[in-house]
Amino acid sequence: MEDLLILKNISRHISLSGQEISYFISLLKEKKVQKKELILKQQQVCKEISFVQSGILRAFYLDAAGKESTIMFAVSDWWITDMFCFINQQPAMLNIEALEDSIILQLQKDSLDELYLKIPKFERFFRIMMQNAYIREQLRVIENLSLSAEERYDSFLQKYPLAAQRVTQKQIASYLGVTPEFLSTMKINKQKNTPS
Repeated sequence: MEDLLILKNISRHISLSGQEISYFISLLKEKKVQKKELILKQQQVCKEISFVQSGILRAFYLDAAGKESTIMFAVSDWWITDMFCFINQQPAMLNIEALEDSIILQLQKDSLDELYLKIPKFERFFRIMMQNAYIREQLRVIENLSLSAEERYDSFLQKYPLAAQRVTQKQIASYLGVTPEFLSTMKINKQKNTPS
């Protein structure tokens, strides 16, 4: 159990004793998720935060007209949830879907609250994680307001190098806020302008 990827993720910010590790592991629920399976649906109360042990997941918003807007991708070693709805235990605004067969470790909201009481250093860990997520999303909003589609695509490739090879053009386009056709044309032009 001690070689779990989640423990390496946590050890970047806090140190745990063997007893604390055992207690934390006891709160996690491992879930095997099939490709295209939704682990969270819009309007369903968001009760868990998930850590991606293997595979890749995507959080997206589906509007009334059926248009998808990808909010984020989560590859191995990333956390994912509908943060506002998880913290406030409200119906989800987002869907979270497995883009390939994946293994996730889930932590329930009440277990997280219990964890804060029993091992207070986890408050530090999740505070750092949430700060980083907030910073990432703020930078993304600024990029969307200030960068061209080509620059946003370059930023996507830097931020998600593993995901770029494993998700569809349609999903990348919905993350960038462009049509798949525009993305395809942009990639062709990019290849033409790249010196060989």
